[in-house]
Parts: sequence; structure tokens; C-alpha cells
Amino acid sequence: MNILKWIENWYAENCDGDWEHSYGVNISNLDNPGWMVNIDLTNTKLENLEFDTIDISRSDTDWVYCNVIDEVFQGNGGVNNLGEILNIFREWVNLNTKTDKK
Repeated sequence: MNILKWIENWYAENCDGDWEHSYGVNISNLDNPGWMVNIDLTNTKLENLEFDTIDISRSDTDWVYCNVIDEVFQGNGGVNNLGEILNIFREWVNLNTKTDKK
């Protein structure tokens, strides 16, 4: 499954009539340029799980930094790394929810 469809499905699965009013998925751009992804984990199956920080620096424009702080997955990366950030999140979700949906 392509990553955009997968994140749409993950979001839909967590919408329960309340969650989506206070939490959700936010994708925005950085001015260096690059991407910033914030995914709220509060009231999801992932809210209390450990996440090992990922810090990959291939070049000034090809980099990824992902962590979880205060129940929010935070992924940042270079201009061509949005898919990689979302795939890191998907792999972590699949690992921690015992699914193998790709």
C-alpha cells in the first residue's frame, strides 16, 4: 500500500468522534527546505510506547530526524525525505501493533 493511503487509513482508524477534534496528523514544510511531520499518539495504541530516536544525516539536503516527545511522533527531514519520514512511522506502528500492512 502506498504511504499516503496508509497514513489516511491510520488516521481514519483513530478517528472515534472525539480524538480527531483534539489530535491528528500535521504535515508542514520547513524553510531550509524540508518537511515536519507531527502525529499525535494520545489516546491511540501507541501513546505509551518507546521510540528510539532516528538521526540520519546523509547530506545537508538528505536527512531525517524522528523521535517521540510528549506523546507526539515528530519527524523532520530534507525536501525529498517526506516519504521516508512517513515510512519510519509506519514501520514503528507495524512493529508495535503486530501488523504487516505495507
